[in-house]
Amino acid sequence: MYELKYGCNPNQKPAEIRSVTGKLPFKVLNGNPGYINFMDALNSWQLVKELKTAIDMPAAASFKHVSPAGAAIGLPLTDELKKAYFVEDIELSPLASAYIRSRGADRVSSFGDWAALSDIVDKSTAFILKREVSDGIIAPGYTQEAFEILKQKKGGKYNIVEIDPAYEPSEIETRQIFGIEFVQKRNNHIAGYEDIKNIVTENKEIPDNARRDMILAMITLKYTQSNSVCYVLNGQVVGCGAGQQSRIHCTRLAGDKADIWYLKQHPKVLSLKFKQGVGRPERDNAIDLFVRNDVTDYEINMLNDVLETVPERLTGNDKMKWLEGLKNVSLGSDAFFPFRDNIDRAYQSGVKYIAQPGGSVRDDIVINACNEYKMVMAMTGVRLFHH
Repeated sequence: MYELKYGCNPNQKPAEIRSVTGKLPFKVLNGNPGYINFMDALNSWQLVKELKTAIDMPAAASFKHVSPAGAAIGLPLTDELKKAYFVEDIELSPLASAYIRSRGADRVSSFGDWAALSDIVDKSTAFILKREVSDGIIAPGYTQEAFEILKQKKGGKYNIVEIDPAYEPSEIETRQIFGIEFVQKRNNHIAGYEDIKNIVTENKEIPDNARRDMILAMITLKYTQSNSVCYVLNGQVVGCGAGQQSRIHCTRLAGDKADIWYLKQHPKVLSLKFKQGVGRPERDNAIDLFVRNDVTDYEINMLNDVLETVPERLTGNDKMKWLEGLKNVSLGSDAFFPFRDNIDRAYQSGVKYIAQPGGSVRDDIVINACNEYKMVMAMTGVRLFHH
């Protein structure tokens, strides 16, 4: 048993977490994680563990409120991404690259995140985390050097959790809602290449990197609050739409995030000059404002406060032209598409490859829409709801 300060909210006391069988499979090495911290930690750990199993590369996730703001594997970063993610000055290990990519999906949402790493945390990854605003981390271990760096965060109160990588929970899981106990078989299906063999479109050509990205999307969706849709490119989530009641709203939300992610690599954005002393969160907020259309006069003043000079904003035509370069994106959906509007919106954000369960009475309409855009769609037959 591990006693918590309080539950989801300060008025929810007492609060604790317990192991169903045996001892808890983790150690708190530093700090005092709370109820939501542990929900983020245990969900995010499962995500990165499954990514490592399925793709065999270091994996990372940046979690907020029990959904990933981003997830990624440890591929090298381009010079443009290094600049967009503020890591031009650091030599990155594969694990550090994975975390930088996971946080880079939506840096504004990742403010105060919970980080999950699939491998033993090294100095490079710890140094990255030390510079960012983060609530805690879960990993199978830490080098001594990495641990000493991390425990300096938040005045020595940074939450550091070590998980037993060999731990496997019971096949049956339970939870209580309003005094009622729910019991179900645990969702232990790990998405893999076998899940994307049923290609239902005329175009059936999926390169290896797109197959990998489709798996990354599906595993991310498995630990994202439903309804959810996920856009992935080059080994990282670039847009995740979580917890929407309508499928099209998931697709729009995730697509808008993917567009913003790509716009933040525009040369005009990368060349922004910040005033001395402006922190990383303030830079993230300013860049987010700079690429958006719906900016108030108050927010314009905020840009004036942090930028040396505010250059001319990107026009609608500038954005359209730049977004033409966003291509070959993979998309995953945790349940079937009920209408073709999802495909139409996905195409606007460069989606070429789609993985979804199928099973709608309008599957034929959705397939025809994909064929119009020469997309490739695999029907996995596996729904990935997470509540």
